[in-house]
Amino acid sequence: QVQLVESGGGLVQPGGSLRLSCAASGSIFSINVMGWYRQAPGKQRELVARIISDGRTDYAESVKGRFTISRDNAENSAYLQMSSLKPEDTAVYYCNAVLKVVPQGPDYLYWGQGTQVTVSS
Repeated sequence: QVQLVESGGGLVQPGGSLRLSCAASGSIFSINVMGWYRQAPGKQRELVARIISDGRTDYAESVKGRFTISRDNAENSAYLQMSSLKPEDTAVYYCNAVLKVVPQGPDYLYWGQGTQVTVSS
């Protein structure tokens, strides 16, 4: 059984910063991709950022230059440092991971339960 648990959300003023954490646990052999998505009320879930096991990253245009994704492969964890936050960044942020539970096995996609980020004065 694999679980992803996010933490670090909360209420922050415009221009402020937050750091989200995602910890994967359970029977994991390797994690290829870890990503952060967000879903605002009435909108579809969208990619924020993702990071491959070799360190390559990919960001949504709306967060480039403000958000930084990183990971700790030894801890099966990913982080999202968010700076210069705007009200439009308000959403539930979800972590996901594409991983293998056995060598040479198939890839599985897991999601966390989400953490609320609210940017408001």
